[in-house]
Amino acid sequence: MHLLVVFNQRLQDLHRRVHGLVSERAIVRLVHYLKHVAAEQGTVAVAEGDELRARLTYYQMARTIGITYEECVRLFKQLQPAVSYQRGGRITVADWERLREVEA
Repeated sequence: MHLLVVFNQRLQDLHRRVHGLVSERAIVRLVHYLKHVAAEQGTVAVAEGDELRARLTYYQMARTIGITYEECVRLFKQLQPAVSYQRGGRITVADWERLREVEA
């Protein structure tokens, strides 16, 4: 029984590590995608920062970079306040420098 407990703990630890590595790469892919869309379709200056001209849903972005809808929502929460997402696919980048730091 003790061996099963130890095995379970190690398996859970491995799962957390792998999830962390995958998530880290996903956040970099998301930042690259946002920068690509901004370069291709442009931005509009608003009081909060630069709003992307393209309207992108969580679902569209998630499918494009190969993650789940839920993961995309979680990544946007990690990127706040540098990037904000509003209903209707409105994405505003308030801090481009912070996004560059995420890429590194």
